Amino acid sequence: MATTTEHVSLSTETPKSLPWYLIDLPKYLKGFGLLAVIYISLRLYQGAFAIAHGLDSTEPAFEQYWMRLFYIELAVLAVVVSGFWGYLWTTRDRNLDQLAPKEEIRRYFTLTMWISIYTFAVYWAGSYFAEQDNSWHQVAIRDTPFTANHIIEFYFNFPLYVILGGCAWLYARTRLPLYAKGISLPLTLAVFGPFMILVSVGFNEWGHTFWFREEF
Repeated sequence: MATTTEHVSLSTETPKSLPWYLIDLPKYLKGFGLLAVIYISLRLYQGAFAIAHGLDSTEPAFEQYWMRLFYIELAVLAVVVSGFWGYLWTTRDRNLDQLAPKEEIRRYFTLTMWISIYTFAVYWAGSYFAEQDNSWHQVAIRDTPFTANHIIEFYFNFPLYVILGGCAWLYARTRLPLYAKGISLPLTLAVFGPFMILVSVGFNEWGHTFWFREEF
């Protein structure tokens, strides 16, 4: 009878869990999938409404379809940056000198996941949306910093990858002893370098505000 009971108990056990160093893998995959859904949805939205309602920023339809999206993006970014950065800072490990080697290794795997999410966001920002931007400056009836592509690219995609890069930097700084001892130059450059693209874009868009090519 004891053997039978043991057999039944073993047969009802849950499947073997993930390795200890991949405990954050489900969160990583969910984040990866969420980003993919967001970017694909934005691209489909752009394909559906950009030509029909996104060429003239003075039309009421532009306000309805694009400026409303712009305001939603700003609200989402504000929630994301305050939520992620605030969480990473307030839950920081204050006893890193007592961190077990096994837990430290696990955190390095998690840092790799953060960096991967960050680079995935950079890829989307610098590919499908960035490559079409010059064409938009040529076809928009009135060229302004707010085009159907800018509203997605420069006011959402770029800030989002900056936020995610900051998450990776903060995670390393607050949870890994090596990074807590001082500022890591390679990691800082990996985050700050792409951020400078946003600064360059700012000067570019400032020029578009004062130089309308159709007037020359």
